[in-house]
Amino acid sequence: MTINFNNALGIHPQALALREKRSEILAANLANADTPEYKARDLDFKAVLSQTMGPEARLQSTREGHISSPQTLLGADLLYRNPQQASLDGNTVEAHIEQAKYAENAVQYLLLLSSFFPLFH
Repeated sequence: MTINFNNALGIHPQALALREKRSEILAANLANADTPEYKARDLDFKAVLSQTMGPEARLQSTREGHISSPQTLLGADLLYRNPQQASLDGNTVEAHIEQAKYAENAVQYLLLLSSFFPLFH
């Protein structure tokens, strides 16, 4: 009897990798909070999760290039964040929002890791 690791592990490895990349992007946003014209970025984790859940949850395209993003990372669209309050220098990073998103992502990463490896409980 052979073990299919894709069935055994499910989406956990991809979800952990995506959470890790999102942490890197949010940290880059925070590092560039004072850089003029820097645009805050983020990943759409929910979109990737819905794509991973199966073909019935995916959007169907009728032609090549429909519903695609020019920049994807691990299957997630790399999006720009719209600021709540515009900066005079064109920077869209709002440190308090980025810190909250980073903390939320870290908690979700640890939760995912603890459900994948029960020894971390």
